[in-house]
Amino acid sequence: MAPPTESQETASLTDFLQIVRIRRALIALILSLVVVTTAAVTAFLPRWYLATTKVRVEKPEGEMKLFQVQGGGGYDPYFLQDQFRIMQSEKVLYPVIERLGLNARFAPLLGAGGPLPSAITYRYLVETMLRVESQRSSSLIEINVYAQEPRLAADIANEIARTYSADRIAVATSDQSEGLAQLRKELASQEAVVSRQRDAVEKLRKDLNISGVDLNARYSDMEIETLRQMQNTLIALSVDAIGRKTRWERFRSIVPAERVNLVNSELIPDQNIQNLLQAYLVADQKVTQLKSRLGEAHPDLVAAVDARLKIREQLDAQLQGYESSLEIAHKEAEARVAELRRQLSQAKVDQILSARDRMRPFEEAAQKLDDEQRLLTTLKLTLRQREIDFQVPKKTIEILNTAEPARTPSKPSWRLNLTLAFLFGAIFSVGVAVALEYFDSSFRSVAEVEARLRLPVLGVVPYAPGSGGEDADPAALEPIRVLHTNLNLTLPRRDSHALVIFSAGPGEGKSTTLNRLARQMASGGERVLLIDSDLRRPTQHRLLQRRRDPGLAELLGGQRTVAEVIQRGVAPNLDFIPAGGVPGFTLGLVHATRLRELLTTLRASYDKILFDSPPIIGVSDASVLVSVVDGSVLLIQHRRNPRAMVQRARQIVEERKTPLIGVVLNQVPENAGEDYGYYTRNYEYYSQRAASGGSRSPAAPVASNVPGKDRIRLREDDRS
Repeated sequence: MAPPTESQETASLTDFLQIVRIRRALIALILSLVVVTTAAVTAFLPRWYLATTKVRVEKPEGEMKLFQVQGGGGYDPYFLQDQFRIMQSEKVLYPVIERLGLNARFAPLLGAGGPLPSAITYRYLVETMLRVESQRSSSLIEINVYAQEPRLAADIANEIARTYSADRIAVATSDQSEGLAQLRKELASQEAVVSRQRDAVEKLRKDLNISGVDLNARYSDMEIETLRQMQNTLIALSVDAIGRKTRWERFRSIVPAERVNLVNSELIPDQNIQNLLQAYLVADQKVTQLKSRLGEAHPDLVAAVDARLKIREQLDAQLQGYESSLEIAHKEAEARVAELRRQLSQAKVDQILSARDRMRPFEEAAQKLDDEQRLLTTLKLTLRQREIDFQVPKKTIEILNTAEPARTPSKPSWRLNLTLAFLFGAIFSVGVAVALEYFDSSFRSVAEVEARLRLPVLGVVPYAPGSGGEDADPAALEPIRVLHTNLNLTLPRRDSHALVIFSAGPGEGKSTTLNRLARQMASGGERVLLIDSDLRRPTQHRLLQRRRDPGLAELLGGQRTVAEVIQRGVAPNLDFIPAGGVPGFTLGLVHATRLRELLTTLRASYDKILFDSPPIIGVSDASVLVSVVDGSVLLIQHRRNPRAMVQRARQIVEERKTPLIGVVLNQVPENAGEDYGYYTRNYEYYSQRAASGGSRSPAAPVASNVPGKDRIRLREDDRS
């Protein structure tokens, strides 16, 4: 099965190339129109200048977390996607719009009479002018701004970079600032507690008159050691409770819509929330891509928007749950502190009721003062450490360059537009050519004519502009010689033949071909009579440069005799009867008998009597002529009339019981394909041999232009 497939593929490629070759003028025209139109449109498009600022953005090492070890960061593509969105958010662009006065500067561009609302300016800036891009596996972000003024583009790009940098630094230090503020608040509160506790110890000292007692003295009994352990545990739990309370209050103070920006491995270390955020970013990116290609009502876009909304609802629910978990953890920590304090208080009460009732209040107050002082010392050390960390610069963002006004416009790109226009024009023009070829219902090849009409092709006449009258070029005469010889071989042997050449529609070159055929027959030694029976639009008198009347109309009307209408000697062995000058004269059934009588009279004087016929479809004269002659020849112009029209013409002739000898293909272009190329090359080959003085047989080229089975049949008829 492989060979047939290969043959079909080769044939398809050959057909395609043949279509391109045939329609190359149309393809060149469409391609030229597309390229010229693109060039004209590009010339009138507004010029857009590009300004670019590069920013290096790194993920922060961590956030300020009370009493927790800070973690490290690395390259995170989702973090960069967040930065893309932040750079294009109202938070960054609204200050840029305000500082540069873009509301007033964009008003003429959008045809507004006054300053635009910031929302419209923001949307125009994001959708038309701003493009934020980054290379894969890189922390560099390019801020590209297109504007019709070079300086404006550079100013916007630089201002966006500066505003984003300031916002980024503010965000990076805001958590630490909040942590330091909370630490300072707790430190002040603890200092007040220590001061009050010191006053309480001094009061007990005076009341109990124990001024000489060493406050640093320690007791070795088990109860005192237990109280110390409980007190230490209480301090640790209190510190933990303070941290949990701080995290919960900070998270609760953040607007729910902005909590999604906190989701990362350190701010919210919840894997489910991080997975939902990644899914939401992917869904949002898909919606953005579909919006640029699809309409708002497109099913794919609607489905993508619904999916993004569902993921966002799940993400908000998870964040709400995370807030609840922080609150629960805070309350649990406070409950543990309260319970431990209760237990400690109860233990202290029990201790006071012991044998050392007198010293117990003082010892407890002193112990509490010691504990509060240790807590105060811990807070001071922590605050000092955080202040040092806060003062250390953290370069999480760096502006690498300053945008400069462009000297040449970036858009429109002549090279890109013309390249795309050429590619589109080539594809479109070839597509149009293939479509025209596909929907073309005319006859396009000799094989198609013979297969559909079941008639032999007697001759193929190439397209020759201005060919009429005497042909000086031997190559132009050769197709007519072939047609003449094929007719002689096809017609039965008799002394005289009356033939009519007809076509399905007007303008197919029938009269010119018949005129040349008549001349060729006459030059071959036959006695020929050419009758112009196209009474409505006669042509032969102009081709022969003879008078039009009197002619066939006067003869059939009984106004003139045969001798009076025949113009003898228009060429050697060629006589001519013109159409005549009777206005509105047409052939009817009443003239059929007169025509037969006329043919009977003329057969004795002529070997060939040729009738020039009007189109057989739509004109009744041709049907009358076909019914009185010995045979008819159908002339088809290459790629002119639909196949159904030609088949209808053949059917009309068959209904008149007149032999349809064959078909002549007329005005075939030289590039019409290999099927016709054999004929035209053979014509040129033999004409060149004739021009160089070579000898050839008149019938030699004819045999190669007749189908094989018809050639055998013609030879058998010739021998008979």
